[in-house]
Amino acid sequence: MTTEGFAENGTMLKNIAQFDLKQEMADSERKKPWESGHYAKTLFKKSDFRIVLISMERAATIKEHHADGTISVQVLKGSIRFTVEGDARDLRPGNVLTLGASIKHELQALEESAFLLTASWPDNEKLQAMKHRGYGT
Repeated sequence: MTTEGFAENGTMLKNIAQFDLKQEMADSERKKPWESGHYAKTLFKKSDFRIVLISMERAATIKEHHADGTISVQVLKGSIRFTVEGDARDLRPGNVLTLGASIKHELQALEESAFLLTASWPDNEKLQAMKHRGYGT
């Protein structure tokens, strides 16, 4: 069944959306306790683009994984440690980090934190051609 404004796969049917990030962060707080110490909500999804709000409890981790598209991470609250191939970077509100496609990385919340993950998404042909398919699942 299709929810108004969304296709069955969760893709937004409209081409414009606006979000109140303070409200979204407050809503995520109300969903505690979070399994695995973090909570993610996809705010916007198209075939080639995603915006995800991720909230993390202090000391929570997201184990090493990769994204199939180029990503950016913008810290909204708290601080996180973003580690890429052994290079750890501490990010605080106002910091933005970008990372190319398919690069393994991991995260740790240094304190209770929230950040926006923005990801470009390759088309299906490019996605299926990627050699690493299946890693991080």
